Amino acid sequence: MKIVFTGGGTGGHFYPIIAVAQKVNEIIDHENIIGPELYYISDDPYDKKMLFENELLYEKVSAGKMRTYFSFKSFLLNFVDIFKLFFGTINAVYKVFSIYPDVVFSKGGYAAFPTVCAARLLRIPVVIHESDSAPGRVNNWTGRFAKKIAVSFQEASHYFPSEKVAWTGQPIMAEVEHPAAKADALEYFKLESKLPVILIMGGSQGAEIINNTILDALPRLLKNYQVIHQTGIKNFKTITGRAGVILSDNKDKLRYLPIAFLNPLVKKMAAGVATIIISRAGSTIFEIASWGVPSILVPITNTNGDHQKKNAFNYARAGACSVVEEMNMTANILSGEVERILGDQKGYETMVRNVKAFNKPGAAKKIARELIDIALSHEE
Repeated sequence: MKIVFTGGGTGGHFYPIIAVAQKVNEIIDHENIIGPELYYISDDPYDKKMLFENELLYEKVSAGKMRTYFSFKSFLLNFVDIFKLFFGTINAVYKVFSIYPDVVFSKGGYAAFPTVCAARLLRIPVVIHESDSAPGRVNNWTGRFAKKIAVSFQEASHYFPSEKVAWTGQPIMAEVEHPAAKADALEYFKLESKLPVILIMGGSQGAEIINNTILDALPRLLKNYQVIHQTGIKNFKTITGRAGVILSDNKDKLRYLPIAFLNPLVKKMAAGVATIIISRAGSTIFEIASWGVPSILVPITNTNGDHQKKNAFNYARAGACSVVEEMNMTANILSGEVERILGDQKGYETMVRNVKAFNKPGAAKKIARELIDIALSHEE
């Protein structure tokens, strides 16, 4: 039995793939399936250690990203990437033919296109998962011939053939699906037990507008709250340096804890202690929902299909979050929104219930089961 996983080189694509691979391995062990081979094909391994731990063999295939906005720079980049895409697809056909998997699982994104295209040409069954309220270009195209389609948002099902779609929710890695015990998390971060904690997650690379707004808001926020701030690895030195200046004479400066990157252990601990979360509106929404923590979402303004804004407002309609758009992102507005939510105990408890009601657990296992069933039937 051979399964190929593919997806764009971001955490939003990579970690759900790992979540599904974990469950595939669990089923393989439980059912004593002989000779399984799992592969990850993309333009970048993203996290080699995690691939190794989950028994995924990495195969590199270059991919080109087609930019929809117009500028001279984007024109040149698109011109170069056309050749990357062409030769990457040829390479993908060769590698997929060499492996000849029983099924391909795609999370979408530009890096998935060559592998999915190869699977289409070789008539290998394809299963896709869409994390957003509206599909990206690759998943939108792949949905026309995919054998099965899983979606995180029920709204996304309207973009695909109804007979193929299953509303599974979002695959979440076992390491982060459930928060750590609060007492353990408080001890881990050395935080005060009586003060609420604001967790800032701007994505693995950080988010400049969120980082800058948080820095401006720190003197006000630290009077009543503690802040765990994921800055992004590239931004860490700059943010900590600026925060040091802003908080140099602030008696509450130890309530601010900047962290470059939240690995699964740190994320699990942060989830266990968070009272409210400030985040982008990508697939992280579903991790937040699995933790049962209210949030303030700041969707990226200019994305393909405006998917982050659609995600954020769909989640907000469930009563699980508040949305602050980038154009309104100021220290006063963000601080005021935090204070409004945390200052209304009854409203906060209602929001917690709505978050938990939105959560749809078990997605990774459902998708893994389908992949294995297709793979075994394809072998026969």
